[in-house]
Amino acid sequence: MRTDSGPGGEPGIEVHGLRKRFGTTTALDNVDLVVETGQVLALLGPNGAGKTTLVRILATLLSADAGTARVAGFDVVGQAGRVRAAIGLTGQFAAIDDLLSGRENLEMVGELSHLPHREALRRARELLEQFELVDAGDRQTRTYSGGMRRRLDLAACLIARPPVVVLDEPTTGLDPASRFGLWQVIDNLAGAGTTVLLTTQYLEEADRLARRIAVIDRGRIVAEGSPDELKRQLGGEVVELAADDDRTLDAAATALEPLSAGQLHVDRQSRRATIPAPDGPSTLMAALCRLDAAGVRVDDIGLRRPSLDDVFLHLTRRDSALAEPAGGTR
Repeated sequence: MRTDSGPGGEPGIEVHGLRKRFGTTTALDNVDLVVETGQVLALLGPNGAGKTTLVRILATLLSADAGTARVAGFDVVGQAGRVRAAIGLTGQFAAIDDLLSGRENLEMVGELSHLPHREALRRARELLEQFELVDAGDRQTRTYSGGMRRRLDLAACLIARPPVVVLDEPTTGLDPASRFGLWQVIDNLAGAGTTVLLTTQYLEEADRLARRIAVIDRGRIVAEGSPDELKRQLGGEVVELAADDDRTLDAAATALEPLSAGQLHVDRQSRRATIPAPDGPSTLMAALCRLDAAGVRVDDIGLRRPSLDDVFLHLTRRDSALAEPAGGTR
């Protein structure tokens, strides 16, 4: 059964006024964040937005310049040892010993976590089974595939049954089958009452796993809510069009820019553009008229409900080769 707060009535993770600078760069700017016990919160943001800096502070690997952070009810500065005992962490790269077998890696982490020897052996067996690594358990991990290494890394962070787990982009580089397997594990963790903070750049992953989502950009939390709440911020629907080349895409974006109120987004990889359509069919009809008047012929155009991708682009509004303002590069 899930509870709404951690030991002593506190959330699993609680951050207030957190600030961190590296020289002239502000990595975190007055960040407030709460993750209730048993909840999965996904932290989304572009590269360099501050996600990993926050993770490192929560894991006591980095000190903040100002503000407070508590994990499982313990202060990350004054009670750092208690925090480290209460948290499981996986970084963006698997932290395993290539010269040891998968079983030996898990047993070593168990003993480093001060589990009794027999308990470390038992937990290693359990986790090899849970993560479908039994057949490879006695092989050196240098022979493991990328997906197997990530599964073993996550298993290692769970060996001491931490009440709080922080996963920093845990499925980066995994094939779809391996990613789905990790999703199942994360679902099971939350179902058992574990607090999970997940940073990811896979918006489908956040939509699938998280009860709540926080979007961070340039060191600030710019939005927070459930996936449905964030999607509703864009209104009921969006107009999406597809073009067969970049020139047509740019011409379509220029024609539709007056309809977008600065919220038109271009994805050059898929050659698609989207704009919010608060009036639904009326916005679509206006878009068709503008494209016709400009002599632009697109491959496809229609209405659809907003996705988390639309929300992310709307909130962060980063100019890049994959997500650009109306009209493309200028």
